[in-house]
Amino acid sequence: MRAPIGDFDDVRPAPDCLDLLTEPVAAAVRAWSGTVPADQILYVDTDPSIADTAVFVEHYGQRLLDESANCVIVAGKRGETTTLAACVVRSATRVDVNGAVRKALGSRKVRFAPVETATGDTGMEYGGITPVGLPAGWPVLVDAGVVDTEWVLVGSGRRRGKLILPGKAFAQLPGAVVLEGLGLPAEPQG
Repeated sequence: MRAPIGDFDDVRPAPDCLDLLTEPVAAAVRAWSGTVPADQILYVDTDPSIADTAVFVEHYGQRLLDESANCVIVAGKRGETTTLAACVVRSATRVDVNGAVRKALGSRKVRFAPVETATGDTGMEYGGITPVGLPAGWPVLVDAGVVDTEWVLVGSGRRRGKLILPGKAFAQLPGAVVLEGLGLPAEPQG
């Protein structure tokens, strides 16, 4: 089987390899419903040592920068209440934490969640967090550019492997809120 994007040696429908996914991600794939069939969620095996975006696209091709998304966990605080949420933006952009996220969550202050919180509460590995299989009730803020991308590569819940799914599938995730301007142009390096 060939992936619709990228050049990967090992590509399988995610429902056929649930044992390679973390339990929350496998459970979400098993329970998948909506207009995008579960067999359109693909698992591609990748080297965990190159899971970080910059190294990944250097190895698999710069084109994937526009066809992949990052999922980051944020903590919004208002008074004594803290809300954890996921933000999904195209990999070539950065999350507008102090603008779009703060407004969407109705929080006074938003920061990236500590690694221990992000991994502990999701049951996923740092560097592989995905919006598929997040805890019930979490807002999943998705940049409209992700939804408008035909196929999107995103984490699989582990550093080893990635998921590829139609961009429109991100809008059907539990808790999904599609926002214009969630992803801002990345600041130049150097």
